[in-house]
Amino acid sequence: MSDTPDDDAPVLDLLARMTADSLDASTLDPETLVLVRIAALVAVDAPPVSYALNLEVGGEVGLDAEDLRGVLTAIAPIVGTARIASATGNIVKALAAEIELEDLEIALEEELEDEEDGLT
Repeated sequence: MSDTPDDDAPVLDLLARMTADSLDASTLDPETLVLVRIAALVAVDAPPVSYALNLEVGGEVGLDAEDLRGVLTAIAPIVGTARIASATGNIVKALAAEIELEDLEIALEEELEDEEDGLT
């Protein structure tokens, strides 16, 4: 087993590739495709990591919180309040985890810069 970057998160990398492939293969425009995927995640009571992957893509294609609220509002009569409440909680957890990861990356970069400054 090697320690190459590709080995760090093979499942997440696979999911990211599958998401990208679905964007390429679908006849829907990217914004609509992501909104449909979010609706499907709500319907299956997906975990936070699933939302994180799709919200990241959503941000890349220009979706915002208002678009997300629109989807949740549109599907609420179909999936029910329990699914909407669960989805909202999982979305919040996904966004919080993303923020924590970004903060960690910044801290690590600062630590590396401090170490490099100490060596020069």
